[in-house]
Amino acid sequence: MRLFVAIGLPVYIRQTLSSLQGGIQGARWVDGDNLHLTLRFVGDADGGQLRDLDTELSDIEFPALEATLAGLGTFERRHRVHMLWAGIETSPALLELRARVEAAVMRAGFGPEKRKFKAHVTLARFRHGAGPDIGDYLEANNIFASGVFPIDSFSLYLSHLNRDGPKYEALFTYELMTMGD
Repeated sequence: MRLFVAIGLPVYIRQTLSSLQGGIQGARWVDGDNLHLTLRFVGDADGGQLRDLDTELSDIEFPALEATLAGLGTFERRHRVHMLWAGIETSPALLELRARVEAAVMRAGFGPEKRKFKAHVTLARFRHGAGPDIGDYLEANNIFASGVFPIDSFSLYLSHLNRDGPKYEALFTYELMTMGD
């Protein structure tokens, strides 16, 4: 099973992001229900590793926080745009939560993340690279920002890969501490 740890987004934020989807040829838009902020891609795991990971993630104690979406951008591979994303304003609290998740994943027996963390929500993927209309799209939407939204939990997800694109299932959700906890 393919696992990852992510923050689910409130419905109104997913709706806002879904409203940005369209106007780029060849884009495979992420289904609104699948929009999330990945804290750590874990990869393939068996049942024992899943239990160990759940145990480690359950031990994380961290206060609830807030985030804001700001700006759009792309990731390139071999000089071709392969992903369009909405950025998340990075805060010390978000980076600390991400670090604690990384430490928990490593304690569960998985190797360290090799890629540098870039807080983002994937909006679209491009199988053969984005066409020239990506520049116009980014220019038209370059001032995108959301209001502040709460982050009060994170989840361990299972990725179901199928013909119509991946579907994500939250296996376990870990609540963050709120005032009074």
